[in-house]
Amino acid sequence: MGKHALVFGASGVTGWSFVNEILNDYPEKSVWDGVVAMTNRPLKQEDSLWPADPRLQIVSGIDLLKGSQEDLESALKAKVKTISEITHVYYLAYKASTDMQQELEDAVNMCKRSTIAMDKLSPALEFVVLQTGAKMYGCHLLDNHPTDYIHVPLSEDQPRLKDPYHDMLFYHPQLDWLAEYAKDKKWNWCDTRPDIIIGFVPNQNFYSLGTVLGIFLALYATVEGKGASCRFPGSDKSWKALSNDSSSDMIARQTLHLSLNLPSDMKGQGFNVADAKQPETWSSKWPQLCAYFGLKGTGPAKEGEEPLEMRKYINEHLDAWKTLESQYGLKKGVADSDLTFQGFEYFLMTQFDFDRQYDMSKMYSTPKDKPFTEERSVLGAWGLVFDRMREGKLIPKDSRADSPVES
Repeated sequence: MGKHALVFGASGVTGWSFVNEILNDYPEKSVWDGVVAMTNRPLKQEDSLWPADPRLQIVSGIDLLKGSQEDLESALKAKVKTISEITHVYYLAYKASTDMQQELEDAVNMCKRSTIAMDKLSPALEFVVLQTGAKMYGCHLLDNHPTDYIHVPLSEDQPRLKDPYHDMLFYHPQLDWLAEYAKDKKWNWCDTRPDIIIGFVPNQNFYSLGTVLGIFLALYATVEGKGASCRFPGSDKSWKALSNDSSSDMIARQTLHLSLNLPSDMKGQGFNVADAKQPETWSSKWPQLCAYFGLKGTGPAKEGEEPLEMRKYINEHLDAWKTLESQYGLKKGVADSDLTFQGFEYFLMTQFDFDRQYDMSKMYSTPKDKPFTEERSVLGAWGLVFDRMREGKLIPKDSRADSPVES
């Protein structure tokens, strides 16, 4: 019998890639007999860019917070055809909120309710994954991020954040609850920790740096012309800061690897997930990303020069973008969507201006007899996202510099 996966948050930045990798038979054929893609908003298979595969079931509209625990279990049982055969659960769901306390409570309750339901409904359950992230190391605290007890390279054995920051982060109660709940269960589990996630989102997303960058660079190349210089839309400090990109495909592959191979004596451990063992800087990445669109990527604004801000540029040239929508049959309203937290990209490009590189040795040595080995280059990760945006009609087909220009 093959494995059956269920992905909570399947239309999100990482969830999309989990479903895609499974349907493309990662790590090899005959492993996966089915995958259930759980999405909040409706998503058609033809819009998802997932392969048309009978192993896929898309289930939309189940609210993990609605009704009683019994109501949730009844809804899952009614809608998920293979509910009793699910072997692997990947919990990637997230409900964004500007109210931090509400976000924390929702995050913990969603994780609890879904895990209890799957534990009860599927006697075949073998593995559960909870995705956390770089907030475990305090990266979201920016200037207040600790450097005395948490330091680079960021490794999984470093201590948790101290108060008051500890109690403000929903990862901690999620992990504490899951550790207690799972300690006597037969199934294994782990948490994975990506940094800023780079990925393709067909159904739009609250936070997707890849989507915003793809739209911005495609628009910039249209307005300014291919061959134009494009200034880095961030600060000098962020231009030089070290970090590890976490592309959604690699997060999926590394997590699938762990869920299929993690020894029982490593139950409940955390793992950094990222594209490569060595970190990069925007100074090395930006010229490569711009080159994809036929642009020359240059450094940030110098003193006295006006900085380039992506959201401001997009808003100032929305008419040009709407012309591209009509000319190329692009999905409408993506560039200025209400489903995107507008301004987050400025925050990521200017405020994450400190070294936060990962120690990736644990991921690349687990398990000892069959460690993960694949690494992905800058364009291997970002270029694939932009390619998918072209295929999904989010940016023009001729956006890529080496693409034939359509008449």
